[in-house]
Amino acid sequence: MFKAAAVGTAGLAGLPLASACGEVSGREGNVQEIDESLDILPTYKEWPLPVQPDLIGDPPDRPSGFLTYPNPVAQAIPNPPANSGEYQIYVPNWGPLRTKDDPYYTAMQEATGGTRIDFIQNDPGSYNEAKVQWIKAQEFGDAIFMQSWMTGAHANFNETVANSFANITDIVSGDISERWPLLAGRGDAAWADSVWPTDPVDPEGTAGIFGVPWHLNGGPGNGVFYRGDLLEAGGFAVPTTVEEILEIARAWSDDRAGKWAFAGTDWMSPAWFGLASGHGWMWDGSGLVHNFERPEYKEWVEFQRLQTDEKLRHPNFGNPDFVSKLAFNAGDVLFDQDGFARWPQTVQEFETTNPDFTIGALGALNFKGRDPLYHSAYGVGGWLFFRKDLEEDSIAELLDVCNFVAAPFGTKEYELITYGLEGEHFEYDDQGRPVFTEAGNSSHKDSFSYTSMCGVTQTLHEGPASYVEARFAFDEAVQPYLEENIFEGLRLVAPDTGSTAGTVFGEKIKDIIYGRAELSEYEAAVEAWRTDGGADSREFFETAYKTLHGE
Repeated sequence: MFKAAAVGTAGLAGLPLASACGEVSGREGNVQEIDESLDILPTYKEWPLPVQPDLIGDPPDRPSGFLTYPNPVAQAIPNPPANSGEYQIYVPNWGPLRTKDDPYYTAMQEATGGTRIDFIQNDPGSYNEAKVQWIKAQEFGDAIFMQSWMTGAHANFNETVANSFANITDIVSGDISERWPLLAGRGDAAWADSVWPTDPVDPEGTAGIFGVPWHLNGGPGNGVFYRGDLLEAGGFAVPTTVEEILEIARAWSDDRAGKWAFAGTDWMSPAWFGLASGHGWMWDGSGLVHNFERPEYKEWVEFQRLQTDEKLRHPNFGNPDFVSKLAFNAGDVLFDQDGFARWPQTVQEFETTNPDFTIGALGALNFKGRDPLYHSAYGVGGWLFFRKDLEEDSIAELLDVCNFVAAPFGTKEYELITYGLEGEHFEYDDQGRPVFTEAGNSSHKDSFSYTSMCGVTQTLHEGPASYVEARFAFDEAVQPYLEENIFEGLRLVAPDTGSTAGTVFGEKIKDIIYGRAELSEYEAAVEAWRTDGGADSREFFETAYKTLHGE
């Protein structure tokens, strides 16, 4: 059984990284280099877009965008391979669950060459918890999809990968452009982030490709959205500072009238206070300092507690049955955090039914005049992993489907994957753009299945022209404030003691934020975090940082 490279008090001997003594333990944490120069990666061969975008960006941090829907839409794979296998794939699901007889599945089976796939779907929360046991028992069908944030549920995900999933290096290494031209067009960054070693003593020599990469992240990660029409009606400008948003919140909120400024801000607002994302560490010139130790973090906690005390946050936020998007759309809240998919979907939903409805995303807010910061997204957003004992021919057949799914906007394949069947799941509007029908909204929109099998060759902004223009301008505006990833090029698994201490601390902070504990208990909680694992965690991350940066 593989044991991932550990990094304890002995330090790091270089990159790729392994323990100094050869003994390993997930409890000590481990570090892996993400190396785009590995010769095992698929040979990159650009897959040129069939239609040039109207707005040219600088992907991945500034994707290009289309203001109109291309017509005619190009065919990326005119002659898909003929296949007849049947497979089961586990995926999380945010949207409605399609029935097994939905015509979408039949259409996709025919379009991809005959491969039949049965998707086993669960809501993300229960899926993330249950998949740990599924993987241990090898009971996840033929393949399983995981978003990158889900890897933290595993005690040591590096071990999980090498012990549980198929090594597909021999299948996808080298020139694969003849059979899988779109997978060859994914690029070195995406494939390098899908590599794990199987032996900590020789991490470079035993590196292997274990997953099909999902979308390659870049630019702003998520957003805090605002109701532009309601701000304008209230005589408010779009806030650019924490002070301004608080002024608006206090003027707008009326608990008795069912009006609150905020739904969710908990995982987006730390950037407003200059706090680090990811593992929470920043370099102050002499060493690493964690968010929990910084005065800015206490300011953030006070900001969150103020929302509770002054009833500025929707009282049902955090309850499992509360859907913040619905409260936002109904005008019960002004601000809410979410992934960027909400923006075009909301515009498209209301542009005909309520043209006065406007939505936008807040830029890089700051507090007390400090430099603004915006948390960025980087790395691959997830992977499709195959069962360890799946036959190579079966993996290759599923890669045929992955290649189909990699088709970007501007292709017939993308249209089918994303929107489904014309007349069933979508219709073209008067501008020639696909719009979901009632059936599409209830069975297709936001529903993961084929979309989880691979990322596209290039992420592009598309949708209503008003959204694309606003999003393109937004991306450009936040570029100067995007956070630098100080551990870029490394995959880090924190020591268990630090992770556990962070979880305990987080629960205490949640109690303070929601009024179940007092702010006066904050300093003791920080000290407990240091004692119970924070100090050990600092040593691990600081050693990794110094090895990477040569300081």
